[in-house]
Amino acid sequence: MPKQNESKNLGGFVKKFSDIANKTSHAAGRASTFIIATGVVIVWAVTGPLFQYSDTWQLVINTGTTIVTFLMVFLIQNSQNRDSAAIQVKLDELIRVSTAHNSFVGIEHLTDDELEEIRQRCERRAAAEKLGDESVERIGAKAKRVADAAVQ
Repeated sequence: MPKQNESKNLGGFVKKFSDIANKTSHAAGRASTFIIATGVVIVWAVTGPLFQYSDTWQLVINTGTTIVTFLMVFLIQNSQNRDSAAIQVKLDELIRVSTAHNSFVGIEHLTDDELEEIRQRCERRAAAEKLGDESVERIGAKAKRVADAAVQ
């Protein structure tokens, strides 16, 4: 993620690129885009006999798909990075204003091993709380039966 002063030095390029990447990634995920791409491949395949399945004919589809794939990787990755960062900020804010542990804010910067350790601790706590909830439910049901019997 570029630093703020780097973005200013690049003028509006970063903003423009983000806008283009976002629109392109949304368009690429549409059914109509898939249908158009499939149509291009069908037209290419149908023209095979016309061009006698020449090397040039094969090179057209190979070059076209390679270029599109190469460019789409960067555009979609940019959109994914921004979406992921936005979700992370939202989660951090929810953690900050809730009763959750504020120590979880920023854990996305930890190593994989550190994240795995935290995940395991959270799972153990959740399992312990679930056991506690079941015992509370049993005690609550018993208390309700006792109360119901006393009323009768």
